[in-house]
Amino acid sequence: MLQVAFWLGFYAVYQLVRGVADRDPLTAFWNGWVLIDLERRIGTLFEPAVQGVVDSSMLLVHATTYTYWLSQFAVVGLSLLWVYLRHHDRFAGFRNWLIVANLVGLVCYVLVPTAPPRMFPEWGFADTLAEHSSVHHESGLIAFAANPYAAMPSLHAMDALIVGIVMAGICRSWWLRTIWLLWPAWVSFTVIGTGNHYWLDVAAGFAIAAVTGFALYRWLPALRCRRVRVNPSGA
Repeated sequence: MLQVAFWLGFYAVYQLVRGVADRDPLTAFWNGWVLIDLERRIGTLFEPAVQGVVDSSMLLVHATTYTYWLSQFAVVGLSLLWVYLRHHDRFAGFRNWLIVANLVGLVCYVLVPTAPPRMFPEWGFADTLAEHSSVHHESGLIAFAANPYAAMPSLHAMDALIVGIVMAGICRSWWLRTIWLLWPAWVSFTVIGTGNHYWLDVAAGFAIAAVTGFALYRWLPALRCRRVRVNPSGA
């Protein structure tokens, strides 16, 4: 259980660091406006329409709200624990992938602070969590520890993709595999539908997951298995 405790401790510290990583509102709002303008110019500013779908159904409002708050800590933590207990040989790779990807995400938050869509009501965005949930970004400890300008990239989407791929590769039944393969899409719908991320944030999160996963798969096994070759002739 030391490995699980290590990861959970890292994740808690990481979230605290992320919360104070950057507090530059002017730059964050400028970067948010740049993303909105870019999406508008290429005709992909569909996030307000997705929010309209969510706000039209209280079932979707509750489902996306619970998903938003639970997908990061509860789902990631329980997935790590399950892999550690049932598929221990997969745990180190799973853990390392999450850690490296989240560290890259933290660097992005420092370099590119970005205000989320919910801070631009003039563009048709709404703060779904604040409107429909008693727990939102201005609530107590969340307001203290969370970085309000950490939209780019979406770690919700990034972690969901990592968890979905790992869990789908482990599960044996087709229906569980299907659920885990759909998990990243559902989380992406959630973060867009609640006004917390642009689709470009989601795309960036997926890209970081893909790049870090490829790098770990390609390079780390070679480093671990590298052996010193001895020439029998002694030359």
